[in-house]
Amino acid sequence: MAHNPHAPQGPAGGHDPAGSTQMFRAFVDEDGPRPPAATPSSGPRVGLIVGVVAVLAVIAAVVWFALS
Repeated sequence: MAHNPHAPQGPAGGHDPAGSTQMFRAFVDEDGPRPPAATPSSGPRVGLIVGVVAVLAVIAAVVWFALS
């Protein structure tokens, strides 16, 4: 195994390996509790259904004119 001369050497290294994790958790928890995500409304779904029905109506009209 290779020796890294820049790595902290034992407990005298002065580096707390959990320090960065603790700082990250403190940073993440800084915002406090977040409100729950809003539930999506039925608006976009209704628009999708209306769009599909409109496309089917156009296709049916084209087929009807083509066959008559």
